[in-house]
This record gives sequence, structure tokens and C-alpha cells, in this order.
Amino acid sequence: MTDTGRRLAAALGILTMVLLASMVVGLLTGSQHIELGRVLSDSMSRTLFFRLRLPRVLMGLAIGASLAVTGAALQALFRNPLADPYTLGVSGGGALGASAAIALGWSARVLGVPLVFAASFAGAMLAVGSVRAIARRGAVVLPGALLLSGVVVNLIAGACVLTIQYLTDPESALRILRWLIGSLDVVGLAPVGRMAMVLAPAWVALLALSRQLNLLAIDEDTAATLGVDVRRCERIVHTLCALVVGVAVSAGGAIGFVGLIVPHAVRAIFGEDLRILLPGSLLGGAAFLILADALARVALPASELPVGAVTGLMGGPLFLWLLHRQQRFSMI
Repeated sequence: MTDTGRRLAAALGILTMVLLASMVVGLLTGSQHIELGRVLSDSMSRTLFFRLRLPRVLMGLAIGASLAVTGAALQALFRNPLADPYTLGVSGGGALGASAAIALGWSARVLGVPLVFAASFAGAMLAVGSVRAIARRGAVVLPGALLLSGVVVNLIAGACVLTIQYLTDPESALRILRWLIGSLDVVGLAPVGRMAMVLAPAWVALLALSRQLNLLAIDEDTAATLGVDVRRCERIVHTLCALVVGVAVSAGGAIGFVGLIVPHAVRAIFGEDLRILLPGSLLGGAAFLILADALARVALPASELPVGAVTGLMGGPLFLWLLHRQQRFSMI
């Protein structure tokens, strides 16, 4: 086994154990205590476990893994450590698409796909395309242009969402608010199963691009010299990230900074190699969001925090520190 193979096996082994431990914590955390040994014998425990706790943990797994792996892919593609679905406006675009679908009452399905999912994907795709086009305009891309473009797109998307909320009926406005704060509330396993049918193939496709992204993270010329079709790879990664984020946002809302925190943590422990970083971020993101949701459930004694508030409080300071660090090194 090569050195990369050994490091990959070690990373996956460690992170899988962390994920399993986090799932146990998520299953046991809540206002009502569950004894896992009584799940099959006690009807109340069985209902609580299979209808609420397990679907919520699996929803956190799916959304956390999606946001983290797309964050790692976008950081490599744009060669910017501050890139993630939230800071680049992808989550905001997805939330805008979902908000428009909710306000218009698009509850139907086309070929089994909810129109809210389709609208969220379209919004995410539009956002990532806009950010990319703005940042690459002209002969020279100014430092920070990508980040500033993401901030602008996020602001525009946020303003549009607020306008939609103001103009729509109170029930739809309340549903839209859920997308803005982020939540893993889900009843039953069916919604998670529908998400998995879309997300799992997209995850596999992103992981299959780890070698190309590893070369793109160095620079485009090196990647092209070593046989990577740069433009084709960019288009595929854009589409996959927009699809994954669109589905995640349509189900859980605009949960911020997961795609920023987790890849940096995995990179600090296991190194820069995208062949390790991408699958490591997938597992680490799942564990992180499950634990963040468990914390959100017990942080306040009489109520429950939105999980998006927890990730924002954790990710905001990290984002500012990374921004300061990048500016300091760019001046050296």
C-alpha cells in the first residue's frame, strides 16, 4: 500500500469512528430520554426513535456531509481557503430558489422530484455561475474578488428572499423563515431516503474528481499539463456542487459555515491531499452537524436553538480569523 493509501485508510478509520460516536450522541440527546435497549420492546421509545431521532440524525449526516464535501471541492477549485457554499452565495442562491417555490405554492413533483428541490438547485447553480463570472471578469482577478462576489450575491439573494417574505402570505413567510435559520426537523425516514437518491451519486462523482481537484488546487497550468481538462472539470464540479447544495438547502435551510469549518479541520489533521481531504470532509461534516444539532437541542433549558445559529456562532469567528490570516500572508 502506498503512503497516500495508508494515510487515507487511517483518516477514514478515525473519522468513521468519530461519526459513529456522534450518531450515538445525536440519538440519545433530546428533551425525552431514550434507552436504546428498549427501542424494540417499548412502543413509545420505538416511535420516538424511528420517527424523530433517527431521521433527524440521518438528515444531519446527509446535510453536513454535503456542505463539507462541497466546501472542500470549492476551496480547491477556486484555490481560496475562504470559499464554501455559504460565503460564495451558493446557499443563498439555493434558499432564494426554494423561497420562490414556496411562495408560488409549488408543492408538486416532476418525475418524482419535488419542485422545491428543483428550484433550489436552479438558484444554487445561478449563484455559483454568477460568482465565477464576476470574479474572472477582465484580464486580472483582484485578490478577494471571489469572496467579495460571494458576499454580493448573498446580499442580493437575501434581499430577494426578504422581499418574497414580505409579499407572500403569513404561512408561506413562516416556512421561508425556516430556510433562513436552518433546521433538521424531519418526521419519518422517507424525506431522507429521497435526498439520499440524489446526494449519494453526487458524492461519489465528487470523490471521483479528487485527483483532478488535487491538481487544480496547485494551478490551472499544472493541471492542464498533467492531462486535466480544466474547463470540463470546472463545469462538472460547479454542477455537482450546485446540485448537492440545492438539495441540502431545500431540506435543511441555509446552514452556514459547515463547508468552511470542517475542511480546514480535516486539512489541519490529515494534510492538503484532496484524495484524503474530500472523503475526510464528507465524514467529518456529517459528524460535525450531528453534534452541532445535539448541542442546539440542549443549549437552552426551555427551548431549542436552530442548528444554523450554532454553526454560525462557531463559524463566524473562524471565518474572520482565516480572513485575517490570509490578508497577513498576502502582505508578506
